[in-house]
Amino acid sequence: MFARTRHRRVHFDEPFWIPDLDEMVPPGDYEVDEDEELIEGISWLAYRRVATFIKLPATAESKYRMRLVAIAPEELERLIAVDRHSAANAPSPKL
Repeated sequence: MFARTRHRRVHFDEPFWIPDLDEMVPPGDYEVDEDEELIEGISWLAYRRVATFIKLPATAESKYRMRLVAIAPEELERLIAVDRHSAANAPSPKL
């Protein structure tokens, strides 16, 4: 079976909570890896996503080193949408 990993970076303006993780994740840029495998038996190249991971960096407050946390792709997209909605509806700063 042929497999590939797609990498992308996502940005969060607000802290967010990942289900099954017992901490609030601070805003910032995060690397996301999506593992895909080739769908065999069809006449064109097509891949299906089999796993999605978000890389959480080590922090001074955290007792962990860098972590690769599995997350459902739908949950990740929901978190991104909520963050975009919050940023779009945030009051503009007064000058």
